[in-house]
Amino acid sequence: MSYFKDIIKYEKKYRKFTVLNILFNILYAVFNVLSVLAFIPVLGILFGKEQRITKEPIFQGISKIGDYLRDSFYYFISQRIENNGEINTLVFICLLALSLFFFKNLFRYLASYVITFLRTGIVKDLRDKLYKKIVELPVAYFTEKRKGDIIARMTSDVQEVESSILTSIETIVREPLTVIISITIMLFMSLKLTLFVFILLPVSGFIISSISKKLKANSLKAQKETGNFLSFIEETLTGLRIIKGFNAESVIQKKFNSSTLSFKKLMTSVFHRQTLASPMSEFLGSATIIAILWYGGTEVLSKTSALQPDEFFGYIVLFYTVLNPIKLITTTFYNIQKGEASAERIMTVLNMENSIKDKPNAIVKKVFKSQIEFKNISFKYKNEYVLENFSLTLNKGETIALVGQSGSGKSTLANLITRFYDVNKGEILIDGENIKNITKKSLRDLMGIVSQDSILFNDTVANNIKLGNQKATDTAILEACKIANADEFIQNLSQKYSTNIGDGGNTLSGGQKQRLSIARAVLKNPPIMILDEATSALDTASEQLVQIALEKMMENRTSIVIAHRLSTIQKADKILVLHKGKIVEQGKHQELLAQKGEYFKLVTMQSLS
Repeated sequence: MSYFKDIIKYEKKYRKFTVLNILFNILYAVFNVLSVLAFIPVLGILFGKEQRITKEPIFQGISKIGDYLRDSFYYFISQRIENNGEINTLVFICLLALSLFFFKNLFRYLASYVITFLRTGIVKDLRDKLYKKIVELPVAYFTEKRKGDIIARMTSDVQEVESSILTSIETIVREPLTVIISITIMLFMSLKLTLFVFILLPVSGFIISSISKKLKANSLKAQKETGNFLSFIEETLTGLRIIKGFNAESVIQKKFNSSTLSFKKLMTSVFHRQTLASPMSEFLGSATIIAILWYGGTEVLSKTSALQPDEFFGYIVLFYTVLNPIKLITTTFYNIQKGEASAERIMTVLNMENSIKDKPNAIVKKVFKSQIEFKNISFKYKNEYVLENFSLTLNKGETIALVGQSGSGKSTLANLITRFYDVNKGEILIDGENIKNITKKSLRDLMGIVSQDSILFNDTVANNIKLGNQKATDTAILEACKIANADEFIQNLSQKYSTNIGDGGNTLSGGQKQRLSIARAVLKNPPIMILDEATSALDTASEQLVQIALEKMMENRTSIVIAHRLSTIQKADKILVLHKGKIVEQGKHQELLAQKGEYFKLVTMQSLS
C-alpha cells in the first residue's frame, strides 16, 4: 500500500474537506446504527408488555453506561405508552425511525458532497505535477520511453487512480466508523458472542488478501499494455502516409491486435478477481451469521446468555449492518490493489531523479562576453562514445560550421551546449565558466535554436513566434518576421498573425514552417544561435528564402551551424569536418577545397547528386 500512501499525501491541501467528510461520516455511522437499534427492541416493548420498564434506571458508573442508556430509552418508551397510548406511541416510533433514516442519508450525502472536492482536486494536482515533471525531465529520459506509455500514465493511469483509489477514500473513512460503532455496541450487548465473531473474521480476511495479491500484479501488466497500444496509435497517426504508401496496414493492424488481445486477457483476469470480491465477502459474511445464529441461539435457548430473544434478534440485525460495510471495505481493498498498479506507474515518473539539474549555488548568466570552449569532452548515449576527447573554441561573433557524415557527432554538440544532455568527461565553458555551474534557464536564455524539424504548436502564428518572449509587442513580432522572410506569406493567411496553423503547423508548407521557426529565434534575440540542419528538409526554392533569412539572423551573433547541405555554410568563418566524433579537417571553404580531403569529397558527392 506504499503507493496508495504516496497518493494520499496530496490530500493535505484539501484537509478541510477531509475533516468535514469524517464529521459527516461519524454522524452517518451513528444514525445508521441507531436506525437499527432503536427500532426492533422498541417494537418488543410495544407488543410485549412484560418487557416494559416502569422504574427509572439509576446510573451506576461508566462500566455500565450501555445498560443505563438502553434502559433509559426503554423507560422513556414505556412511559410514553402509559401516558399517550399504544397507537400514539407507534406513530411516534414510526416518525422517530423516519427521522433517523432521513438524517442517516442526509449525512451520507453531505459526506459524499464534500469528498468530491478532495477527489477532483487530487486528480488535478496529479496531472499538473505529472505534466510539470515530464517537461522538467531531461531529453534522454524520452529517448528510452515510448510516447504512448507517457500519455497512458497521464490519462488512463490517473483515471484508474481516481476510480479505484480516490473513490475508495470515503468508504475507507465511513465504513470502518460504522463497523467500530456497531461492534462497540455488540460488545456491550454480549462480550462472549462478539469475541466468537472476532475468531471468525480473520479467516475471511486471509482468504480475501490471498486473492488480491494476484489482482495487483495483473493490473500492473494491464496498465503497461495500455501504454503499448497507445504508442501504436500515436505511431500510426504520425506515420500514416508511410503505412499506406507501403501497403502495410495489415502488418500494423496485426501488431495492434496482438497488443489489445494481451490487454483483453489481462483485464479479463483482473475483472474476474475483482467481481469475486463482493460475492466472496457476502458468502463468508453469511457463513459467519449462520455460525453466530447457531452459537448464540444455543446460548439463548439454554438460558446461558444474558441476551433476551428479542435482543438476540437485534444483535443479529446489528451484525448484519456490520456485514455490508465489511463487504464494501473488502471490495474497496480490491479496488485499491487494482489502483496501486497505476499509482506505482505515476509515482515512478514523479519520483524520477532529474540527472540534469541546477546546482544549489548555480549562477545566473545574463551576458555572453567572449568565447565558448569545448574542452576535452567525451560523450556517449549508450555504450559507444559519439565524441571522444573533443576540443573546440568559438569566439564571440564567429560563425562555425560543423559538417560530416551522419553519426559523426554534429547534432550531439548542439544537445550538449544546451544541456539537453551532460558530457561524460571534460567540460563546456562559456566565458570560462562551466555550463554545469550556470542555471539551465539563464544558459538557454543565451541561445536560440532552429532545428531540422520545425516544431510548431496548435496555436496562432503570433503565439508560436513569441514562445520564447511572451512580452513581445506586435511591432517586434512583425520585425522578426520580416528578418525571417515570413511576413509576406503570413499576410496572405486568412487571419494573418491570428491564424491558427493546426497541429504541428500542418496547414503550412515546410519552408513556411521553417521561416516561422527562424522568426521565433530572431524574436528571442539571443547572442548565441544554434542551427541544426535548418535547411536539410527543404526544396531548393524554399532553401534560398530560408538561407537569406538565416544570414540576416546570424548578423552580429555567435553561431554554430550544423549542415548536410554544404551550400549553406560557405560564408562561415571556420568549417570543421567531423568523422566519428573527431575533427579531421578545419578551415574556410576555399582552403578546405584546396586540401582535397574529406571536405572536398563531401562537396563533390553533393555536386554530383
